[in-house]
Amino acid sequence: MTQATDERTARKEYIRRRQKTVFGIAGAILVIALVISLLFFFHVGGLGNVKSTAVQPNYGHQAPCAIKDTDGKAKYVENRNITLRVLNGTKFSGFAKAVSDALQNREFNAQTPGNYTKKIDRTMIVFGKNGINQAYTVASNFTDAMLVMDDRQDQLVDVVVGATFDNLADVKSVPAAGKPITSIKGCVAADKMTNLSKASEHDAVNPQS
Repeated sequence: MTQATDERTARKEYIRRRQKTVFGIAGAILVIALVISLLFFFHVGGLGNVKSTAVQPNYGHQAPCAIKDTDGKAKYVENRNITLRVLNGTKFSGFAKAVSDALQNREFNAQTPGNYTKKIDRTMIVFGKNGINQAYTVASNFTDAMLVMDDRQDQLVDVVVGATFDNLADVKSVPAAGKPITSIKGCVAADKMTNLSKASEHDAVNPQS
């Protein structure tokens, strides 16, 4: 009888020791998890900091600086003095015509719209060295377009509508003609732009036309 009692006592003691060990390990794990959570919560040593991708000027694409007049200022151009062509770079048919019509309503001269050679994400304002201020003017009517200069010599501005396009900028937010242009940060002089892509085929638009 005594031996049986001793065995039960020993077994209970063994179970208690195991429970203490398990609870001790579990408690230690919880403490460690709590400490790690607090480190992330308070960003100790930079932990838990999510680095947001900063939007680069002109979305990382090199752009020319606006051209200054004789008075030393670059100015937005009258819409009616700008000829543009809208090209559809999305999968939606008829998109180019819709955007072209909307720009015509803002008094831009629009050539017949068409389709771009490929699908693109971001809307591009494509122009040559003789249409820089015109391109800045057109771009001011968009909220997420980037300027892209190619080797064309005339003043036609192409608007290639991309998938991110939602709508034109509110007319009230668009700078008026004659207002000073703020060049894109990090821009370079047009004559310093190198490795320009070849312009797509188009009907040339020159100052005398």
